[in-house]
Amino acid sequence: MIHDLINFLHQTAFHLVTWKMIVMWAIVLALLYLAVFKGFEPLLLVPIAFGALIANLPTRGIVNLPTSAEAGGLYYYISRGITWEIFPPLIFLGVGALTDFGPLIANPRTLILGAAAQLGIFITFLGASLLGFTSKQAASIGIIGGADGPTAIFMCNKLAPELMAPIAVAAYSYMSLVPLIQPPIMRLLTTRHERKIRMKSLRKVPKLEKLLFSLMVTVFCILLVPSASPLVFMLMLGNFLRECGVTGRLSGAAQNEIINVVTIFLGTSVGITMTGERFLNTETLKIVFLGAFAFAASTAGGVLMGKLMNCLSPRDPVNPLIGAAGVSAMPMSARVVHLEGQREDPANYLIMHAMGPNIAGGIGAVIVAGYFISCLSK
Repeated sequence: MIHDLINFLHQTAFHLVTWKMIVMWAIVLALLYLAVFKGFEPLLLVPIAFGALIANLPTRGIVNLPTSAEAGGLYYYISRGITWEIFPPLIFLGVGALTDFGPLIANPRTLILGAAAQLGIFITFLGASLLGFTSKQAASIGIIGGADGPTAIFMCNKLAPELMAPIAVAAYSYMSLVPLIQPPIMRLLTTRHERKIRMKSLRKVPKLEKLLFSLMVTVFCILLVPSASPLVFMLMLGNFLRECGVTGRLSGAAQNEIINVVTIFLGTSVGITMTGERFLNTETLKIVFLGAFAFAASTAGGVLMGKLMNCLSPRDPVNPLIGAAGVSAMPMSARVVHLEGQREDPANYLIMHAMGPNIAGGIGAVIVAGYFISCLSK
């Protein structure tokens, strides 16, 4: 009887469960809790968490490599969308179609805030290098400070694919935790008077101006950082489809079907790399810590630049809170800035002003990623 029971158990997969798998199940539950019950980026965290659950189960037909007798597993093929650099540009197509670049065009000086919010990337790059990571790994960790998941995945795949799982999870996790991480930093670095500053209403930007902006940014950014061409091209193509007014079906597909399907496949492909062996080590803890520091430093860089701009141009003040939106978590960080401003003045509407640096930060993160790829991939 006991012998039969042992044979039965060996025919199942229960005996293959390890303590690392169980720990990862707890992490999966934490991610699902944040997504489902706290509403933190559920469209991203739910697929990632489910992928991580599958990664820590003794599955068949999911991730196995192809052999002469058998085809590869389902995600052996789907995850090619990351390694072949298909998914991140397609996400950018949808982001471009969903985003109105008008606030940035109407107030071009917010480009400076978006640039300043890349500070955390460079500081973290130096810090990671000092902690023993290679230059390629340090750059891939630093880009977490841009709070742009697709850009982090795109860059990490080129420079440090062995760190894909912790970097991607850290990037998306900190994006989802924007409402918790950014407000304390904003309050610490600003006075109550600064948080109450009301900015001038933005002018309405005509369609032609928006279309020319998309074309000019495409040309300039690709000439500046050719390595980031796929991301820049798809971002601006999506925006042109949105603004031109004659491609409603294509714009709608980019905003809905395409970005939704790709988000599922991208998230699960990232999660499925989160095996206990890869994830539960001191290197991952370092990356999680450095990613948090990068995000906090980028937020601080944007806010401090807003304060500096007020010193240089007191007649046309900027509410320094909008500098925090210079990270690329669109549009969540802009909404957080708006809510933080309304805590001090309920009649102060900062959402459109914050979208300027938010868009600039997204473009800035892509440029920084392209710069690192060009310099370090040789």
